[in-house]
This record gives sequence, C-alpha cells and structure tokens, in this order.
Amino acid sequence: MTQFDDPAVAAAYQALPEGTRAGALALRQLILETATSLPRAQPLQEALRWGQPAYLAPKGSTIRLGGHKAARFALFVHCQSRLMGDFTSAFPGEDRIDGNRAVLFDDPGQIDATRHGWLIARALTYHLPGKG
Repeated sequence: MTQFDDPAVAAAYQALPEGTRAGALALRQLILETATSLPRAQPLQEALRWGQPAYLAPKGSTIRLGGHKAARFALFVHCQSRLMGDFTSAFPGEDRIDGNRAVLFDDPGQIDATRHGWLIARALTYHLPGKG
C-alpha cells in the first residue's frame, strides 16, 4: 500500500468501518496507479474534502471515496460534470450508480481496473483541452 503524506487523510481511512475501508483503500490504489500513468494529471493531491479522502489533479475534477447509504463504499465524482453520464454510456448496466454522482460497491472484488480506471482517468483529466 502506498504511504500517506497527510496524517489527516490516513486518519479518515482509519475511521471508516472495516468493509468500507478495504474497498476505499483498493480504489485509492487504483487512483494512484492511474494518476502515475497520466503525466498531465500530476501532481496529484490527496486531501480531505467534505471529510472524505479526495484526489485532485491540476486540470481534473475531484474524486472522493467513502461510505454510501446504499452500498458499503463508493467512488464519487462531481455531480455537475458529464463524468457519470459518459461512464454509463461507455459501460451500460455494468455497475450500480447513484445518479450522476457515484459508482456503488459492496465488495472490493467489484472494482474493475479497466472500467473504473477509465472513469478515474477521465476525472483526473476532465478540464484538459478536448476533455469533459
């Protein structure tokens, strides 16, 4: 697991229920790996937003991770972006979705590096020319 630079972010993960934490940490790793493959998404900032771990790229849209009332954990994107609409068009019926704001998960095994990595890459580069 990649170390935390910010103790507040590490504490936020530790505060999550165990099942939520395992899934959120798996998504965190996918975000960090995806960002590494995208030079234009650097430097990636890991911080807290609305009390949740959040990932911000210089020309991206914020990604947040945390629990959800209808699932064990979720990957949240900005609800006023086109990210979820593009994702559900590219991968129709593949995931449980909360409107235009989140992909819902109950188990880390549901995370697909290709499909969810695609969404993460889109979010991290959302405001680049020719994107979102």
